Amino acid sequence: MEALGRWLMVIGLGIAALGALVFLLGKLPFLQWFGKLPGDIRYRSPDGSLSCFVPIVSSIVLSILLTIILNVVSHLLNRR
Repeated sequence: MEALGRWLMVIGLGIAALGALVFLLGKLPFLQWFGKLPGDIRYRSPDGSLSCFVPIVSSIVLSILLTIILNVVSHLLNRR
């Protein structure tokens, strides 16, 4: 049970750190465009009771950037 407890604490701290990172990155001025790109779908009902946001283009851009970053890191780690 001790090992499970340690893993849960590590996972919890990791999630908290990731949340803090996302929170701080959202404050950076050059990342304010994320979620506001052309092609991101926003819908709000006329009475304001329903809203829906689907960040299609932002998800594609994020996927491309993460793919490039992970490929570069993988290439650097596998260099012999």
